[in-house]
Amino acid sequence: MKLALSAPANSLLDNEIQITGSKSETNRLLLLQALFPNLKIDNVSNSDDAEVMQKGLAIANGTVDIHHAGTAMRFLTSYFATQEGKTIVLTGSKRMKERPIKILVEALRSLGAAIEYVEEEGYPPLKITGKKLKHNKVSLPANISSQYISSLILVAPSLPDGLEIELVGKITSVPYIKMTLGLLDEIGIVATFKDNTIEVMPKDEVTSKTMTVESDWSAASYFYSIVALAEIGSKIKLSSYKEHSLQGDSVLASIYQQFGVSTTYSENSIWLEKNGEQLADSVELDLSNAPDIAQTIAVTCYGLGMGCHLTGLHTLPIKETDRLAAMKTELEKFGATVSITEESLTLESNNLIGSGAAVDTYNDHRMAMAFAPLAMKTNFFVNDAGVVSKSYPDFWKDMELVGFKVATV
Repeated sequence: MKLALSAPANSLLDNEIQITGSKSETNRLLLLQALFPNLKIDNVSNSDDAEVMQKGLAIANGTVDIHHAGTAMRFLTSYFATQEGKTIVLTGSKRMKERPIKILVEALRSLGAAIEYVEEEGYPPLKITGKKLKHNKVSLPANISSQYISSLILVAPSLPDGLEIELVGKITSVPYIKMTLGLLDEIGIVATFKDNTIEVMPKDEVTSKTMTVESDWSAASYFYSIVALAEIGSKIKLSSYKEHSLQGDSVLASIYQQFGVSTTYSENSIWLEKNGEQLADSVELDLSNAPDIAQTIAVTCYGLGMGCHLTGLHTLPIKETDRLAAMKTELEKFGATVSITEESLTLESNNLIGSGAAVDTYNDHRMAMAFAPLAMKTNFFVNDAGVVSKSYPDFWKDMELVGFKVATV
């Protein structure tokens, strides 16, 4: 599906949007629910990733295809490794088979897991024979994707003696680890995170409880970008959000102050409003704790004519696509000057924005959604726009609710 995008007829925005539950929280809670069936979940994400996770957890034996869902691949690897009597082949898309998983597999093997590589060493597909894991200590590099660490934390309560995880080196993506630990705390599982050591106590069962998933802050990032690029006085209300969120991407509220967007919390909602504050020529941000919003921020800066130097992005090359290379290629289609390293992106300030470009999305939902707000400034096309269903199936409908013209071509 190829879409043509153009700006709302009224440049002064005033809208309300209800956003689906967080994919990150949903997938964590779905795994915990599989381990502790008396948990109930409200406001489940309607994303492809959450649907794949639910289907995967329901399979006892055979093949589980998680398509492009990296979170499901990491979480289900640990889950099936702990399920006695289940034998699963865990596979995914062509891109998923190129995304490394060796560090997690080796960690699980050190605990006693039976996992084999079906094709290439270090990569999916995996053949997993579930068994009781008797060891309770594991060591991991601290700078890896937090999903590896969260994957182990989530299954830890079901292990006979719980789990002690030692993280070696400088820890990145701390908020996602804290999100996982926060959810454990909410259901009564004791866990500690001190210095570079995480300890999770074993738990046979938890008290029956309904967990309500907060709406997705990553999804909110696109509306922050829209407001930043809109006329002063524009505002958008987003539901349902908490002022004290478990999600690392809630840092958006403070980051987007630098782009002239103020955030007001009100009854499980947030109001985003474009103020008239003077903007800097360029910004420098370390996004090691929130790498998923890097693409949105880069596009926002370009739309505002600002430069940026974004660091802490070492996990982006192994996402759905190499996000750093993809951002450079697509921004340059509009006339941007971009340089990248293995862990950074630098955009030069530029007040000229080209029109008529066709943005490629590389099977990456965030490429489509990060670029969409740029339609506030110029008309362009998005190729394979349906990829947004991975995390936010209603995205294009919500863009139309804001007033954007979205046409299939």
